[in-house]
Amino acid sequence: MLNNKDVRLDDLNLNNLKIFQYTNGYAFTSDSVLIANFVKTKKSDVCVEIGTGSGIISILVNYKTNPKKIYAFEMQHDYVLLAKKNVEYNKMDNIEIVESQIQNYKEFLNFNVDVIFCNPPYYKNETCKKSEDDSIAMCKHESYLPLDELVDCVSKLLKFKGKFYIVYPASRVCELIYKLKQYKLEPKKIFFVQPTIEKEANTVYIECIKGGKEGVKILPTIITNTLDGDYVQTIQKLYRDRG
Repeated sequence: MLNNKDVRLDDLNLNNLKIFQYTNGYAFTSDSVLIANFVKTKKSDVCVEIGTGSGIISILVNYKTNPKKIYAFEMQHDYVLLAKKNVEYNKMDNIEIVESQIQNYKEFLNFNVDVIFCNPPYYKNETCKKSEDDSIAMCKHESYLPLDELVDCVSKLLKFKGKFYIVYPASRVCELIYKLKQYKLEPKKIFFVQPTIEKEANTVYIECIKGGKEGVKILPTIITNTLDGDYVQTIQKLYRDRG
């Protein structure tokens, strides 16, 4: 059971979808909205999300593309409870929250899946000061899910010609692409995100196909703040426009 004093209910301003979030915990950002809009699935697809947190990305993907099934993995018990509450609240019975690290996927899935998506912890432990809150640190730092282990799990879990979607720091794009290609995950679409038009890109979004042919499409850069600093309006527009 969640303690109602520790959570708030946020309206996504999208067909009555709402999300419970911990008041002092890790909250979703524009990364979640953008990757949910980036992911493409068919109605027959079985999907996996790695590190679902509150469940926001799986809920948005399900709303937009309605795949057959989403297995949303989360290792932190408090966030498992939160994600389950959000899935139940939004009446999305085809999303199953799995309490586990993705490295243990064989205990829960004995088949390969069509689509995998994730907004993983992506700060290196030695390059960024950890949050004092352990649960927030686990969401941001790759102590429990290094890039190499993440990509290895994705490659083994994904069907041939299956798709993988990931958001990562723009500063680590070379390392990310190297690892993806090393595990036969061929980048097919890439776009960068800037917080404002004056600032450099801080995140990169990549769609890969397992066993795909070489050849990548660079999509237009997205700027998440308008010139007058209107972040919310810009992100709400992205719910509907990006695809």
